[in-house]
Amino acid sequence: MIIQPTGKTLGACVEDIDLAKPIDADTFACLRRALGEHGVLWYPRQQLDAAALKRFAALFGTLEINVANSYQEPGIPEVMILSNIVRDGKPIGLSDAGQSWHTDMSYSSTIAFTNILYGIEIPFRDGRSLGNTEFCNMHAAYDELPDALKTRLDGMTIEHDFNKFWEMMRREKGSTRPPLTPAQRAAKPPVSHPVFLRHPITGRKVLYANPGYAMRINELPEEESVRTLAFLFEHQLQDKYRYKHDWQVGDVLMWDNIGTIHNAVADYRPDEPRLIKRCQVMADKVFEEVA
Repeated sequence: MIIQPTGKTLGACVEDIDLAKPIDADTFACLRRALGEHGVLWYPRQQLDAAALKRFAALFGTLEINVANSYQEPGIPEVMILSNIVRDGKPIGLSDAGQSWHTDMSYSSTIAFTNILYGIEIPFRDGRSLGNTEFCNMHAAYDELPDALKTRLDGMTIEHDFNKFWEMMRREKGSTRPPLTPAQRAAKPPVSHPVFLRHPITGRKVLYANPGYAMRINELPEEESVRTLAFLFEHQLQDKYRYKHDWQVGDVLMWDNIGTIHNAVADYRPDEPRLIKRCQVMADKVFEEVA
């Protein structure tokens, strides 16, 4: 196995490993450490079925079943289908997943550790891949915050709400998302997390705020909260913190939701098919093992 860093703010390519085969303990420990250090890992030229994707993802923690309970792999609800493909008049997957800056599962009491996606069909135009995934480095974003703001916000918490991102996506042109049902809202009530988290792998602090789900800083007056969140969102999206993964067919892409935020670029048309299968891994094991 070879782990080749990009040399940029995030990212490393993992070569010479077959994720369809069992992963031994030493290899897994190396991969988890690399994920914390590089934020984004990708494994090219993989050949996986849904069961193998689930098996690999489950090494990293408990798998979440999405609260929407739709577009799931038959018999394997932990694997969600992301696609713009329509068959027999019905979409086979969620077509607008992740199309704005956010961190997955910040809306849950147990946050996400990593997302693991497998690219089956990737759209290309003029030789370039489309639907690529952008990331921002939250270790670096925290490090370069003004010291006075770090002191001011230390120990404070942010309220995160699943419905914020869902409704934002529903307002987008062409969205087929229905509103969340009362039962779905009740299953994911707003939760709060620290503005700054200590990363369980690197031991360093990260900025844990994102435009997709963060609603308000609980300990600040409303006006100051709005102003401060606007500053944090602008700060964390600076170009110097960004990295983009250009998808290829057969890529398995995983990222650290604690140390990054991400955005799926929606630059492909309905007639340019995209099919990706995804597992979301909760951050239960990774925090327990470093406690």
